[in-house]
Amino acid sequence: QVQLVESGGRLAQPGGSLRLSCAASGFTFGSYHMNWVRQAPGKGLEWVSGIYSDGSDTYYADSVKGRFTISRDNAKNTLYLQMNSLRAEDTALYYCAKESPRGAAYDYWGQGTQVTVSS
Repeated sequence: QVQLVESGGRLAQPGGSLRLSCAASGFTFGSYHMNWVRQAPGKGLEWVSGIYSDGSDTYYADSVKGRFTISRDNAKNTLYLQMNSLRAEDTALYYCAKESPRGAAYDYWGQGTQVTVSS
């Protein structure tokens, strides 16, 4: 069964850093593009970042560009999101999501990990 388990979320201070991880199982991880998506309190889902199946290309929302870095270790079936220069508006539940074979859609995602940025 496909499973995505996020971890690493916690309380962090503005300007601080945090690294999120997503452990994947139940599918050939290295064959799929992966994404990070977040949902802030009272807000809808916001796409944050994406990475090509072999890690050769990465994409970022304007709101996180230059601050966040997505990466993956296909040998470990793990997706990462390095978050630097955190802002209060980064507070959200962060999900990793598997891209559908059809393209720009998610067919599976995890339970999420909470990131709270506050002083």
